[in-house]
Amino acid sequence: MKKKKGLLQAVLTSKCPRCREGRLFEQANPYALKELVKMPEACPVCGQDFEIEPGFYYGTGFVSYALAVMFCVASFITWLVAVGISLNDHRFFWWIGINALLLLAAQPLLMRLSRTIWLTFFVSFDPDWLIQPPQPPERMHFQ
Repeated sequence: MKKKKGLLQAVLTSKCPRCREGRLFEQANPYALKELVKMPEACPVCGQDFEIEPGFYYGTGFVSYALAVMFCVASFITWLVAVGISLNDHRFFWWIGINALLLLAAQPLLMRLSRTIWLTFFVSFDPDWLIQPPQPPERMHFQ
């Protein structure tokens, strides 16, 4: 019997939130930029629909923003401890430049992580996913 993945491990490895086994992204490499956010319509393992409603992933902008702010705060604290900040030289401006480059390099990872977190907010883990079919998404069609 396989050991169940924990929530944090499933989120960090971009696995389906329902079964924690299926891959969320078609391409494993986040730096293949043309296929950065390509996802299958449903989980290849449990069948969970990944497109909950039209425009579902627009909300990932909020999660991505929060992740970027946390990244900047962490890099500032690291810079503060390792190098320090002074008003008498340009260390603060060096941090701004290095932080911008690091943030740019981490952006593909942050984009995927924000999609994974956003989907995990709305799809819960189902321990009986092998015997229960996934719940169909509630889609509203206005005419």
